Amino acid sequence: MIAKSAPSRSARRQARAAADTSSPQYKWIVLSNTTLGVLMATVNGSIMLIALPDIFRGIGIDPLQPGNTSLLLWLIMGYLVVTAVLVVSFGRMGDIYGRVRMYNAGFAVFSVFSVLLSVTWMHGTAAALWLILMRVGQGVGGAMLMANSNAIITDAFPADQRGLALGLNQVAGIAGSFMGLVLGGLLAPVEWRLVFLVSVPFGVFGTFWAYRKLHDTGIRRPARLDWWGNLTFAVGLISVLVGITYGIQPYRGHTMGWTNPVVLAALIGGVAVLVVFGIVETRVAEPMFRMSLFRIRAFTAGNLASLLSGMGRGGLMFILIIWLQGIWLPRHGYSFEQTPLWAGIYMLPLTVGFLVAGPVSGWLSDRFGARPFATGGMLVAAGSFVLLALLPVDFHYGTFAAILLLNGIGMGLFASPNRAGIMNSLPADQRGVGGGMSTTFQNSAMVLSIGVFFSLMILGLASSLPHALSSGLVAQGVSAADADRLAALPPVSVLFASLLGYNPLQTLLGPAALAHLPAGHAAYLTGRGFFPALISGPFSTGLTTAFAFAIVACLIAAVASWLRGGKYVHTDLPTAAGGTASAPGAPKPVAVPVAARPGPVVVASAPPPAAPAATRAGPPVDGRPRPAPDAALGAYALLVTAPGYRPAMYAMTADGNRPSAAADAGPRTNGRVTGLVYGPGPDSPLPGAALRAVGPQGTVVAYALTGDDGRFQLPGLPHGLSPAPSDEAPRSPRGVQARPDGAALHLKLDGTPS
Repeated sequence: MIAKSAPSRSARRQARAAADTSSPQYKWIVLSNTTLGVLMATVNGSIMLIALPDIFRGIGIDPLQPGNTSLLLWLIMGYLVVTAVLVVSFGRMGDIYGRVRMYNAGFAVFSVFSVLLSVTWMHGTAAALWLILMRVGQGVGGAMLMANSNAIITDAFPADQRGLALGLNQVAGIAGSFMGLVLGGLLAPVEWRLVFLVSVPFGVFGTFWAYRKLHDTGIRRPARLDWWGNLTFAVGLISVLVGITYGIQPYRGHTMGWTNPVVLAALIGGVAVLVVFGIVETRVAEPMFRMSLFRIRAFTAGNLASLLSGMGRGGLMFILIIWLQGIWLPRHGYSFEQTPLWAGIYMLPLTVGFLVAGPVSGWLSDRFGARPFATGGMLVAAGSFVLLALLPVDFHYGTFAAILLLNGIGMGLFASPNRAGIMNSLPADQRGVGGGMSTTFQNSAMVLSIGVFFSLMILGLASSLPHALSSGLVAQGVSAADADRLAALPPVSVLFASLLGYNPLQTLLGPAALAHLPAGHAAYLTGRGFFPALISGPFSTGLTTAFAFAIVACLIAAVASWLRGGKYVHTDLPTAAGGTASAPGAPKPVAVPVAARPGPVVVASAPPPAAPAATRAGPPVDGRPRPAPDAALGAYALLVTAPGYRPAMYAMTADGNRPSAAADAGPRTNGRVTGLVYGPGPDSPLPGAALRAVGPQGTVVAYALTGDDGRFQLPGLPHGLSPAPSDEAPRSPRGVQARPDGAALHLKLDGTPS
């Protein structure tokens, strides 16, 4: 007898991982942790908007000085640009090296740079540059979190619960962008460093929690990184986004910089490099950006709708903040210094709409598909933009809040089903890169929408603001020279003054000009009535144009959502070439990625179940109701895949608690199958092999990966299941061989006795 050695550290880790992932609570742990990560990342995307005045005062910079405008923009946009550029690369790396590993690293990176942001010891331009660089590093961590969270959720949840799970995660992410406004307004007046430190406890807790509790259950495909693809994508997208960032700044007497040669070179050159990137991705063996995924209609339509809805929603936040801070709140008794915080509070109905509609629509999309809810959500959002455009600039808040709530409901109705539809359409081994591609569209839409909305607003203001500003100031006794100087300022300066919560005329006129005015006139000019009344007319013109763009974007997104097709969930069950789904009860044919070694792919499918004689449901297993014994009649398929090996299919028959016709071929189970997968022989356990149990309806009912020792366990299966070799996989003395004409996968099944 050979004595068994103590289990290795790796074996103990694999055993703990198997025990954790087989628990019914595991998927909810995954959802809780990933929601915390995405919430933290998105809150930090917007928390600085309200906190910028206190941050600039803390480091001693006047952001409205012409030379400091770029510092202001990069503090706002840098984080968004970095996350937009890197999410695809990190999603691809998650597919290769492990999604949980990349996600855990994201938590740690985010926490480190949050600390570094708060320890700024410099002042002036040096401090601003330090904050911008640290925000870029924080964006790297945020990109790691956002790129892999959706894929981890999709791996952990069955297809019939993904809409709810992804909906909760997606809504938390979108709501986080609005929650950041309130947090920034509350923390920055106390101490501006708290704006960055607030993330640290959550980041440290999330890092430890993710390391202890999350495990990779998805398919990992060893491959080389696509360096040329990563390089051309980063250069091209960064160039385009940088061009947009500088395009909304004034240039040589022009209100905007779209005629600036540097801006034109960045935009045209960036588009050219992205074209080169597209060519590169069609010619490399393992591309970063899977162009083939765009052949999936649900994936393409969902991402197009996401891009357009993001463009409609992204700039809305800035426009509403300026509307509230620059006009409405001062007119209703709030000082300019108070407006940043109260703007975030008054926009809470928008967040409430997201939180109410998102989970509900995600749950419903699990049953009925994404199309009706995503399409309806965009139509509701378009209608809300119409109502906002019809509002007077000095509106009644109850009406405004109701329209914001409606907009939030529309966006929530869209966001959850749309993301679930995108992730459900992806093959299991492409969820990381596919999720990253989807997040890239969403984050890029934010930057694009800021450029579009600001450009439209500036165009609206430029036509009438200079004359209104000049005549209004002269009427109050301001010298013609000072009035002309302010009228000549680019409209973006007025917008930024409103956005930052400064007293606009006190800041723009300066103390010297105000000192020459009678006290009553100076008080009126710097009070809460003059400036809002002055810009209301020009602002209304720009506002109407901006909302018209948002309406068109949402309507096109609604069309794209409708064209996604009916309910579609990708499974990796192989089918005959050219096969198509037939009756509703028949298994849906889907493609399996071609294995690395050549040879014919195993072709098989699970037949429909026999008509149930009773509907006695058993106790829940792994969070899903167990089929009644008679309803479990039929053949289940166990599909085994591993990098470098041909897929193998094994039959498992279920016959309630009665003896199965194949009972002599293997042990019957009590709802769980465990086993060991070998590589070339029984002395070569195969880690990283993926096993899927495919039910009679053609859906994946259980999923597992083998550990370092080649072992696996599949929970949540019917009682009385008996694994048996299929006709496609003849038995060999050392296990079950996948195909005699290809590389072999040997499978030894053992079960938990009933």
